[in-house]
Amino acid sequence: MIRQPRLPPPAAMSNVASSGHPANRLAAERSPYLLQHAHNPVDWHPWGDAALALARAQDKPILLSIGYSACHWCHVMAHESFEDPATAAVMNSLFVNIKVDREERPDLDRIYQLAHQMLTGRGGGWPLTMFLTPDQVPFFGGTYFPREARYGLPAFTDLLGRVDEYYRSHRAQIDQQNHELLEALAGNQTLGDAKAAPGDAPLRRAMAELSGLFDPVNGGFGGAPKFPQAPLIERCLREHARSGDEQALRMALLTLEQMARGGIHDHLGGGFCRYSVDAEWNIPHFEKMLSDNGQLLRLYAQAAQITASARFDAVLHTTGQWALREMRSPDGGFYAALDADSEGEEGRFYAWDRAEVKALLSAEEYAILARRFGLDSTPNFEHRWHLRVCADVADIASEVGLSPQRVAVVLSGAMQKLFTARSARVRPGLDDKILAGWNGLMIGGLALAGRHLNETTFIDAAAAAADFARRVLWQDGRLKAVAKGEQAYLAAYLDDHAYLLDGLLELLQTRWNGEHLAFAVDLAEVMLAHFQDPDQGGFFHTADDHEQLIVRTRPLGDDATPAGSAIAARALGRLGHLLGEPRYLDAAARAVHSAAGRFQEHPLGFCGLLTALEEQLTPPQTLILRGAPSALAPWLAAARTGYRPLRITLAIPPEAADLPGVLAHCRPQGEAVAYLCQGGQCSAPVTTLDGLVAALSGQP
Repeated sequence: MIRQPRLPPPAAMSNVASSGHPANRLAAERSPYLLQHAHNPVDWHPWGDAALALARAQDKPILLSIGYSACHWCHVMAHESFEDPATAAVMNSLFVNIKVDREERPDLDRIYQLAHQMLTGRGGGWPLTMFLTPDQVPFFGGTYFPREARYGLPAFTDLLGRVDEYYRSHRAQIDQQNHELLEALAGNQTLGDAKAAPGDAPLRRAMAELSGLFDPVNGGFGGAPKFPQAPLIERCLREHARSGDEQALRMALLTLEQMARGGIHDHLGGGFCRYSVDAEWNIPHFEKMLSDNGQLLRLYAQAAQITASARFDAVLHTTGQWALREMRSPDGGFYAALDADSEGEEGRFYAWDRAEVKALLSAEEYAILARRFGLDSTPNFEHRWHLRVCADVADIASEVGLSPQRVAVVLSGAMQKLFTARSARVRPGLDDKILAGWNGLMIGGLALAGRHLNETTFIDAAAAAADFARRVLWQDGRLKAVAKGEQAYLAAYLDDHAYLLDGLLELLQTRWNGEHLAFAVDLAEVMLAHFQDPDQGGFFHTADDHEQLIVRTRPLGDDATPAGSAIAARALGRLGHLLGEPRYLDAAARAVHSAAGRFQEHPLGFCGLLTALEEQLTPPQTLILRGAPSALAPWLAAARTGYRPLRITLAIPPEAADLPGVLAHCRPQGEAVAYLCQGGQCSAPVTTLDGLVAALSGQP
């Protein structure tokens, strides 16, 4: 295992110049995160040839700082160190300082997070603070460092001096370590040789491991801090659908229920924060990410399909409304994130004083709302209250002597008053860049939620975001990763293509649009041409014509979002079945097979790939309906009953022409007709609703 060096003890810094520094170059950038640092006294550079050339010319190490705009500890380190002239003077004297937005450059973040793990033996996070040689290879690093020594961490300026001294006096050791690190990074991207196609054993092993991690009281997996971990929850839902595993369903539903009740869920404005600092989901890290909420929309819609739960439907309504109200740009795309902080304090926007709440509400409203959200108990956040469900409506009704219906009405009115008052506060900062991949996640979430709820505004918004991606992010036959307004920039990554393709396929199941199908095919073709590994199979994170970095990574394991390789395999497989395109099916199969050595050994870290594996073992059923919307309504109702993760249903109007692949043979007949295919075999056209119901139930 590579280990970063032991630095020398702190040395005096009196020889470091503390006056004067060049203009901050971040002012010319578009990233909201980089612009937050545009007026630091630190001589920041954006990542690029100019900064790398300067490090080589001056033989200075690079201080690489990676974060994102909604990151609370990134703000803390900025306030403590990057805004401090004395600290900045040390940084400017000793290093070429480069600031990176990890949401714009996930390629860099992926590489240096992995390097951090190899050097320290610990997981990474943000802010990520890495020290590189001028040839971009890291030799030391960490995450947050305080200005003064605390938390068992050295003072940042002391650390800077020790890193510089080590760099100047131990070049031979650094060169040897860098050689070993580069070999380790390259080896990490090499896939094992899977001798045989994997069966369903990894699916069963993953569930056994999840059961061991499951919190049977609060839901979720593991302890604090607790993340939603959407790929794990979806794995549970799919395993229940696959095998009837009741424990898998219980784990998923309890987790979703407890999250909906907890403070990670914004009960007034809708949407979910990134994670909870406690095991009970009560107090979150308050940033709201588009990526999390897009995934959770899909999960709650899937759970609602299983349970017909009014609570889950309500979560879908409020989360979708939050996305449309607060995160949608006038051009149709969705913004990236809301900050954790406002007025310099984390969570200030969301917390309440008891006196403030009492002044806003009537006595009856306060009595009910206080019981519901815990204002009748001790403060739970910085001497104030952050709302989380503490009592059910029926129990409150019994306590106050009112009907549950009356309590629900009073509670709704009280919450509306608090929402209105909160809306007048200083809002958390908005990261208004539009990320291609995260928009794909939201397109899929809104499409499925809209389909389940029959909520046309959600479907319209998903379609508008898809149109934005096609109009703005798709340029000269290639996808861009980011847009500010309608100006797109940076070459897109595998995740961007895969998430967008997957979201488009979900949207097509909700509302047919030939242009969206054509866009999906375009994305698939680019993935095959520029991201596929022709030797080992699977996909790289960056295209073959991307900027050359110290290693070309392949995203196999899930983190806050599912692995790009996994979604690429699943989406290509589905598109391949839909169109009867062997190239897509082969690419999907090779991606799963090539990664089998990884997910067979540690299945829990690869739940996205396990879903792709499941769809290799049991190809999805493809149902094509042709007819006018009015005629197809009962047919769609039959096809969409319950949770059917292995069914792809498209309703194509009779006037649609020039359909690609297999779809060209699915011609209209009479008022309505169905074509049912699975695994390369299609049934004869089904011309009656009774016939369709029988076919879907497996009856002759």
